[in-house]
Amino acid sequence: MRPAPSSPRAESRPGGRSARVRAAVHQAVRELLSDEADELTIPVIAARAGVHATTVYRRWGSVGDLLADVATSRFSGDIVVPDTGSLREDLERFASDLARDLSDPDTLSLVRAIVGTGGENAGVCRAERQRQLEAMLEREQARGNETPPVERATDALLAPLYYRAVFTDQAPTPEWARTLVSHLLPD
Repeated sequence: MRPAPSSPRAESRPGGRSARVRAAVHQAVRELLSDEADELTIPVIAARAGVHATTVYRRWGSVGDLLADVATSRFSGDIVVPDTGSLREDLERFASDLARDLSDPDTLSLVRAIVGTGGENAGVCRAERQRQLEAMLEREQARGNETPPVERATDALLAPLYYRAVFTDQAPTPEWARTLVSHLLPD
C-alpha cells in the first residue's frame, strides 16, 4: 500500500480552478434554464460557461448528471425544517415553503429539466425534501407521539406538490399545500 501523497497538488483546493469551473458551469445551467434555451447540451452549457466541453464531460459525464449536481447544490438546506413543537404546524409550514419554492420559475425550470432527463437523477429533486420530512417525523416520534409512516407522508405531501408543479399548469400555492396536511393528519 502506498502512502497518501502529501503534496499540496494532491489535495483539493477550495476556491481553486475546479471550484471556479463548477461555479461557472452551474451559473450557465441556471441562465440557460431561465432563458428557456432550446437546447440544453454539454457543448451549449460549456460555451456559456466559457470552458471546454471536454471539461464538462470529464467532470459530469451527461446533462442529467450535471443537472443533478446543480439541483443538489440548489436544494440542499434552502428550506429550513420547522420546529414549532407541533407536527401539524411543522408540516403546514414545510408544505407551504415547498409550494412557494416550486412556484419559483427558476426552481421549476430546474426540476422540470431534471425530470425530463429521466433515470435516477430525477429523484434528486425530492431527496432533500424527503430527508427533511423524515427528520420532522422522527423528531415527533422522539417526543413520544405517533406519526404516519414516511411513505404515507411522502405520498400525501411531496407527491401532490411535485405533481402539480411539474405536470400541470396550476402552481402549488401555500394555502393549497396546507390542505394536504389535513388529509395526512385528520383532526
